Amino acid sequence: MMPAAGLGGGSVRGVLFDIDDTLVDLEFAMTAALRDVSEHLLPRLDQAGWEKFGRIFTRETTHFYDRYLVGELSFNEQRLLRGRAALAHFGVELEEGEQARHWVSSYASRQHGYIRAFDDVAPVLDALDAAGIPYGAVSNNVHDYQRVKLDAAGLGRIAVLVGTDTVGAAKPDPAIYLEGVRRLGTGAAETLYVGDNRLLDAEGSTAAGLQGVWLNRGGEPAPDFAGREVGSLQELLELMDLPA
Repeated sequence: MMPAAGLGGGSVRGVLFDIDDTLVDLEFAMTAALRDVSEHLLPRLDQAGWEKFGRIFTRETTHFYDRYLVGELSFNEQRLLRGRAALAHFGVELEEGEQARHWVSSYASRQHGYIRAFDDVAPVLDALDAAGIPYGAVSNNVHDYQRVKLDAAGLGRIAVLVGTDTVGAAKPDPAIYLEGVRRLGTGAAETLYVGDNRLLDAEGSTAAGLQGVWLNRGGEPAPDFAGREVGSLQELLELMDLPA
């Protein structure tokens, strides 16, 4: 029988994580790469401008990513549309053809070089290993792309990985969380799912029968949220009554 960790009077026999901005600091990688490949187009942009540029690309254009998830756009098409939207805010038009292709390919290669895990990830995985609790990742991107990302972040030990192409479904479809549960060999009710998106991760996994936990690193106010919430993965160990 798998060991269990306590959680609010219940037990946890497995943990599944979201990847982007939960295990891997994707926002940092994206914004750093965006500046690298766009400085020549915006040579006089100040720091506040670059922060706005990053917010548009990473947070205000996610509807393009949603269109990718449902098959309306390719991955590079959604990436290009997000870049165009951010540049257009500052009056720059990214031309069709070679300029657009070069921008997308340069951004992709630069972003990969900036991929890194958050500082609190390794201690949490160490604690789960020590407790004998299996873990894995479930992501709203395709398996192979996320495998490369985990490995680049030094997280190759996360062997269980479910992507949108694994079961042909994306969060919050219950099937994608439950495939992660199946691969861990646990039951849904005894598996934590931890992620930074309150709707897709905490509420979506809870609706699928798992124990959802919202990783709210930025302290975003959500007065109507009644689920479990942590400000860091270190707090997750406290929630599970595991030694740090």
